[in-house]
Amino acid sequence: MFDSMRFRFTDVTGELLASDTRTVAVLAVIGRSMFADRGLIQRFPDRIIDVGIREQAQIGVAGGLALQGFKPIVSGYAPFLVERPYEQIKLDLTHQGVNAILVSVGASWDSSGSGRTHQAPEDVALMATLPGWSIHVPGHPDELELLLRHEHAHGASAYIRTSIDQNRESYTAEPGSIIALRTGSEGSPTILVVGPLVDATLDATSGLDVSVLYASTVVPLDAPALRNFVRGTDVILIEPFLAGTSSGRVADALNDRPIRLFSHGVTEPELRIYGTPRDHREIHGLDAQGIRSFVTRVIQAPLSAA
Repeated sequence: MFDSMRFRFTDVTGELLASDTRTVAVLAVIGRSMFADRGLIQRFPDRIIDVGIREQAQIGVAGGLALQGFKPIVSGYAPFLVERPYEQIKLDLTHQGVNAILVSVGASWDSSGSGRTHQAPEDVALMATLPGWSIHVPGHPDELELLLRHEHAHGASAYIRTSIDQNRESYTAEPGSIIALRTGSEGSPTILVVGPLVDATLDATSGLDVSVLYASTVVPLDAPALRNFVRGTDVILIEPFLAGTSSGRVADALNDRPIRLFSHGVTEPELRIYGTPRDHREIHGLDAQGIRSFVTRVIQAPLSAA
């Protein structure tokens, strides 16, 4: 049976509800049917709260529960979980100094057929403006489970961005770490790829002399590992959301080195098309062909291109 991040999220949240009476799931319709299908709403009627299509209230309820010592896990579509109630995240959670785990579905284009209302390539950039939040972009259901359990155990504030796109296997063994998937020669370009774009990147760079690093956590960025793995002056950042979202953190990690940093991601969020997720990956150049084209241009770029 196919195991999606969304299925895994529901199952793990059910286990956390069973193991810790302080855990509360706060929904805004989205995901309710999956909790119901697993019998979780019947098992935990007082700790699975559906506020209806009221996402600002959803965050406010989570903040109130956190103030009373509960550990809220809040889920919904990325634009409705992050963009619509941003003020409530800023005030009811961050400013009050209480913690919650926000887990989104939809990502940049998972529900492309629903139009721009359901697309959120800006979500990670927006969440990164708030202090005290970790931001995770798992590329596989196993990584989602690892990161969700880790954040729940530590009781911190975290945003976990799930998607229907996922890699063929899990790569993150330690929460927050950057790992090397491929090592090029000394001085060769280094690619840092985020989340579910690993397979496309590995396929795209087959036969190229590059190092490929992987991160499922972008805030905080694993600066020591990045510094250790970068072998040359060219660094290529590939992310499944707004291009350059993590470029500042990458540049800060390498601020004492002469590097050229190239960012690849969503450059035109206002496509004004529906289409399929595959269509959007191709248009943004985030399929294997598009990634190879971008990397090849970087390799061939003169120094003046920096």
